[in-house]
Amino acid sequence: ELSQVIGICALLTTTMQQMKQVIQAAQKAGVRDKVKIMVGGAPVTEQFAQSIEADCYTDNAVSAAEEALRFCTAALD
Repeated sequence: ELSQVIGICALLTTTMQQMKQVIQAAQKAGVRDKVKIMVGGAPVTEQFAQSIEADCYTDNAVSAAEEALRFCTAALD
């Protein structure tokens, strides 16, 4: 079964580009519309998240968990 949420965190700007590759891989696999992709980490910004077409940006682990829960419970409705 497919996960409902993919969470990606980068601690260095050099690894941020891998986030875009994960999103592209989900598109290529045909599952992009079935999963929410969340990004965060020290160098990540809301603007960057939008530029790579992530579904959600959070700036800390607590808000990431809350958003993931929101995505999962919305899928049950």
